[in-house]
Amino acid sequence: MGILPADLGYRFNKTGRVTPAPGIKVTAVQAEHSSLLVWKNPATDKMESHPAGEPMGFIIELENGFKIWHMGDTGLFSDMKFIGEHYKPDLVMVPIGGNFTMAPDDAAFALRTWIKPKMVIPMHYNSNPMTKGTLAEFQEAMKGSNIKIIPMTEGETVQF
Repeated sequence: MGILPADLGYRFNKTGRVTPAPGIKVTAVQAEHSSLLVWKNPATDKMESHPAGEPMGFIIELENGFKIWHMGDTGLFSDMKFIGEHYKPDLVMVPIGGNFTMAPDDAAFALRTWIKPKMVIPMHYNSNPMTKGTLAEFQEAMKGSNIKIIPMTEGETVQF
């Protein structure tokens, strides 16, 4: 479509592993999310919509073996159980906004039932009027769990 030059479109399949730096491994894993590109076609001067990229999450393994699962934008899907059992993430970055991603109760279900990480950082909520899931709803859905919830704000850093 001419939006991005072909030499700038880096390919990374929905699965597979890369080693971006010594001792660090990044593995692409499944996510469930639709994607749409809306643009004005310069040839017709009309707005068009096209299917866009495939959703993915990433398992990031650091030099010390600490594993982070960045789920990306995703809805609830049963292979979360497999990903959790196979990669055993220590920390999961989970979307809780609803509409475009899991709602707080679905995210809590996946974490408590299938994934069982040590820690979780909720993300992708309160970013627009359609992502109405809240941190409070997520915390309520996680009550009684031993999983540590690490709320973060924009620009904040956390060390593990």
